[in-house]
Amino acid sequence: MAISLPLALAAALLLIGINELGYERSASAVKGIAAAHDTRNALNKLLQQMLDAETGLRGYLLTGDERYLEPYNTAVNEVNQTLDGLRTFYLSDGGNLVPVTMLSRHVSRKLAEMDLSLKLRKQGNEEAWRFVMRTDVGKEHMDAIRDQSATLIRESSAQVRASEQQIMHSLQVSRLGIAITAAIGLIAFYLYLQQSNALKLAVLREQLVLERERDRLEDLVRDRTASLAKLATYLQQVRENERAHLARELHDELGALLTAAKLDVARIKSRLGDNAPEATQRLQHLTETLNSGIALKRRIVEDLRPSSLSNLGLLPALEILTREFAQRADLEINTEFDEVDLPAATQLTLYRMVQEALTNISKYAQAQQVNVLLQNMGSHVVLQVNDDGNGFNPQEVGASSHGLDGMRHRVEAEGGRLHVDSALGQGTRITATLPSLPPVHQTITEAAVSPAAASQT
Repeated sequence: MAISLPLALAAALLLIGINELGYERSASAVKGIAAAHDTRNALNKLLQQMLDAETGLRGYLLTGDERYLEPYNTAVNEVNQTLDGLRTFYLSDGGNLVPVTMLSRHVSRKLAEMDLSLKLRKQGNEEAWRFVMRTDVGKEHMDAIRDQSATLIRESSAQVRASEQQIMHSLQVSRLGIAITAAIGLIAFYLYLQQSNALKLAVLREQLVLERERDRLEDLVRDRTASLAKLATYLQQVRENERAHLARELHDELGALLTAAKLDVARIKSRLGDNAPEATQRLQHLTETLNSGIALKRRIVEDLRPSSLSNLGLLPALEILTREFAQRADLEINTEFDEVDLPAATQLTLYRMVQEALTNISKYAQAQQVNVLLQNMGSHVVLQVNDDGNGFNPQEVGASSHGLDGMRHRVEAEGGRLHVDSALGQGTRITATLPSLPPVHQTITEAAVSPAAASQT
């Protein structure tokens, strides 16, 4: 670029300069040719006028007819104008006025000789004007006019030839300049092509580097995403195992303690009988409190690890979940479940999805009616939860809201897809599509959902 651009600019400036120089020289030459043609025309016109004047005078001298004087007078008057025009041409062109002066002198002498003959004829002096006509003075003056005019015409022709040569020289210079400029332009264009090819190769190399770096980053992101997905799945598995362990501990240990306390209260109550009504009342209140604790324990255990899912299966567990939720939230929940045969991990994913969806409905939706639909499509199942609540914009869910992300991860970990369709004031529909067979990368083991995890007291 450092070479081709200056070359191109130099070529352009050179071409402009050559064109301007050629134009100026050619314009000057054309002006000279035009002046030479005007001079030649004036000289020819002067000769023609002298001939007209001499012819008219001879006709009058021979016949005495006044009509012949008309062309003579006209020619004499125009001769002076023609001479003035010649002087103007030479003055404007900066030429030598000596030849024009000499021509004017010869013309004046010829006009004087003719005027003398005319006066003698009008005076009736026949011998005198005939003598003047027979002398060679008029012929000498006319020959001198012709010779001087011929000289001026030759000079004009020489000027025309010089102007033509000047035009040809300008054309040759322009031709050579255009050829040189074209050569410089071709060289600059060649250098530009070389630079463009080098730049294109550099861009291609840069693109290859960027593509390799992009592929590397994509692989890295893919690996990191897979690692994070595995970690999230593992953490989810650990969470479910911890829930199962906590539910088992609550069920076994706390359940045993509460049951023992309830039995002790029953023994004490049976021994007291009706002798201590106040103590009996206190024991009754304690029994009710223990029953409430046992119910709270059962509800916590069911939330941590639904025993109905392990003991009864997915459909009864969903029926129990939706019925209890409808009672607590005072909602109308319509259910429609097809018979499905799914792995334990997939059953737990569907259960947790319905549980999370109902929790979100109770917190945010302010819905009046909820529909839960489970369809068996053979190779896959479709679970859909929709409500008539407030709805929301899925694109504006805050980064701190992880419910939908958690559901999506659970579904995708099982090889399925989750779709959320919602709009403000139009309710929400959550659809999960999962395969009927467990995915190859199944990480939630059957042990994590074994029936021994929890059982209802």
